[in-house]
Amino acid sequence: MREILRFVEKPRQCSYLPEETASLEVRCIADMSSAEYADLLARGYRRFGSQVFRPACENCQKCQSIRVLVQQFTPSAGERRILGKNKNIRAELNPLFATTDHVELYNLYHRFMNEHRGWPLQRTTLESYRLEFLSGARNSGRQWLYFDEDKLVGVALMDEVPGAISMVYFFYHPGWRANSPGTFSILNQILYARASKLQYAYLGYWIESCRSMSYKGRFRPRQILISYPGKDAPAVWE
Repeated sequence: MREILRFVEKPRQCSYLPEETASLEVRCIADMSSAEYADLLARGYRRFGSQVFRPACENCQKCQSIRVLVQQFTPSAGERRILGKNKNIRAELNPLFATTDHVELYNLYHRFMNEHRGWPLQRTTLESYRLEFLSGARNSGRQWLYFDEDKLVGVALMDEVPGAISMVYFFYHPGWRANSPGTFSILNQILYARASKLQYAYLGYWIESCRSMSYKGRFRPRQILISYPGKDAPAVWE
């Protein structure tokens, strides 16, 4: 692994729990193998672009790394209903690339979430989208493209490493919202991992008391990383 920089952010207001302060440990990685990336995932890191990060909050441990044991996973009755509701959606797994359709869908999604949930308004261009979402994923990056007939309605960015997948980011057309696209996309990726004989599907960070993140706890069987281990400490999942 070739690491350029490592730092811990100054404390700031947490975007998930406004009453708490948050900091991230950030590592800028110029190059790493798939096996090294798999080890980082097991130690609670996430990747975004050429950076990996994990919580380093002094006074709060509510943000937990969560993963699904995919070989033991069976969709619940409710999850099977969501799969059925989306039987018209075509899911295609592709290498990473970006088009104007990606950018238009991303911007439409964020306009909707700004109006619906009060998210800060974000816009991207083709150049910035490529920089943010396609960089740093040379060995592991994949994308699921979801189509309703020939219309692109969702994009799920996913990393695949030895033994696991990591769900990086997902955005969708607001017109698809009624059919639970977020849950559908997670189910699609978990079922892909199961069929590929992988062990884990990393869902990112979970805060049980946070409404916008609580849904991740519904996917079972699951494991939680007990604490974020130091360099020589083992990663313990329960």
